Amino acid sequence: MEFDASSGRNAAGCYTRDMPIKIFGGIRPLARGSVLRDIFAGASVASINIPQVLGYARIAGAPVVTGLYTLILPLVAFAVFGSSRHLIVAADSATAAIFSSSLSQMAAPAGERYMALVGMVTLLTAGLLLVARLFKLGFLADFLSRTVLVGFLAGVGLQVATAMLSDMSGVAVDSRYSLVRAWEVLHGLRQPNTSTLALSALVAGGILLGNRFAARVPLALIAVVAAIAASAKFDFAHQGIALIGAVPGGLPMFRLPHVTAGDILALLPVAASCVVVIIAQSAATSRAFGLRYQESVDSDADILGLAAANTMASLSGTFVVNGSPTQTAMADHMGARSQIAQLALAAVVLVVLLALTGPLKYLPRCVLAGVVFSTAVSMIDVARLRAIRRESPGEFYLAVTTAATVVTLGVEQGILLAIVLSLFRHVRHSYRPHTMMLAPDAAGMWLPVPAMPGRVTEPGLIVYRFGADLFYANANRFTDEVRALVRQAPTPVSWFIVDCSAITDIDYSAAQVMRDLLNDLAQRHITVLFARVNPYMRSDMDRHCLTPVVGEGRIFRTLHEAVAAAGRKSPIIDGGTHERLGEG
Repeated sequence: MEFDASSGRNAAGCYTRDMPIKIFGGIRPLARGSVLRDIFAGASVASINIPQVLGYARIAGAPVVTGLYTLILPLVAFAVFGSSRHLIVAADSATAAIFSSSLSQMAAPAGERYMALVGMVTLLTAGLLLVARLFKLGFLADFLSRTVLVGFLAGVGLQVATAMLSDMSGVAVDSRYSLVRAWEVLHGLRQPNTSTLALSALVAGGILLGNRFAARVPLALIAVVAAIAASAKFDFAHQGIALIGAVPGGLPMFRLPHVTAGDILALLPVAASCVVVIIAQSAATSRAFGLRYQESVDSDADILGLAAANTMASLSGTFVVNGSPTQTAMADHMGARSQIAQLALAAVVLVVLLALTGPLKYLPRCVLAGVVFSTAVSMIDVARLRAIRRESPGEFYLAVTTAATVVTLGVEQGILLAIVLSLFRHVRHSYRPHTMMLAPDAAGMWLPVPAMPGRVTEPGLIVYRFGADLFYANANRFTDEVRALVRQAPTPVSWFIVDCSAITDIDYSAAQVMRDLLNDLAQRHITVLFARVNPYMRSDMDRHCLTPVVGEGRIFRTLHEAVAAAGRKSPIIDGGTHERLGEG
């Protein structure tokens, strides 16, 4: 099938993921007029991203300078191997929280052994992403529903925000559990460090208000620069305000993380958790912006780019990177339209590392914590949660449950629950699908209504639609409802038409249950007809030997033919019957 590179669609007009991998796929074709715009956008994003990655290094339990390392080689690697023109790769609070919560139990944060473990988690994450690319597992992102992903990110936001309360208040805490940490901070506020608390509140409050009313202003950068200048001039350290200390400049050193085989086995589940979040979050972000600009979406190619980015992150002594929805949105807001913006971002950070790390030693810890706190709070999408609650209360409770699990038990447990709840939601819909039947209205017209015992389409006739494929879990629901409709009909039923428009598959167990039902109805002298049977459904009926039980002449391609075979004439036009019942 031909592919139109200009539109990102194939000859059928559909988006495709099975495109050949291209080097610099996020840059080519290069539009001359957009290069300067992308460079400016990348520099603008750097002004916002640099303070944030310093905070993410704090979440990760890593030296502050490693946050800057995430913005150099990993970005270049994704620009080379990735496909998305818009996705910005960066340090991420969710993945940082995942591995830091586990690794802090194995080694002291920021220490040599801890950083070796961080490097191995990052390398394992890259390896698992490469495996996912080789087996084209980009579709796995579809198994995390938007609902539980919103809840998961809200939970991570609460956890990270709680973790920052210690530095923001100047109160030392010992526990790694969010609720206990919050209690320890609250208890310690009886003797607060007033200067630290006031400075934190000023920074966090200013950024949160600014994000609401002046989103394009780099408030985090302004806060960091102002705090560094004030700290150097007024000697914050002698006023009891803790500083981050000296930040080494220069380029990162290349090395492989040195850990034992036992460490690797212990770190695999942590890396797998990071991979789940990376695939889900990056795919959702790249798809959203790809659709916005009518561009191709190749999730598998982006996974390769993320694998390359994390490989470079590990070798350059930093931690896991991820596709960032916030940074991608910011780059788009600034006018970025290709990965040139990401290369410009890396260049700006390189200049900072080579010449401008000296002043960072004056940065107060509470200011850095305030920047991270404001970022964490923005991860709690209150508007989306309200929309979910308004449109689907059941899904809202799933999101809240996921968030609560992350806060109380941990990020990894939250990921596992998110996956389980997403799959459970899908299975639940298949297990209890919507079922419809045609029933007459006041004027005698056949209209689709919920299938309820006591209703018939016409005396002696029921037209029934089951809204999902038949498999071992829902087959008994199908047969129970059919029997109830027949048993409680106001007049004896002679004809029962099954509308198969939503059924494309029948497994072995469902076929056996269906055979028993057909034999039972035959003994009651009820003729069962199957309408709107598609080729996939017919193939399964033949394979499971249901066709001889039903009867070759009782399987129809359209509902009109089945109704006519029952000796009835639909009181509404055939096309209307098809469409209106299908909508149920």
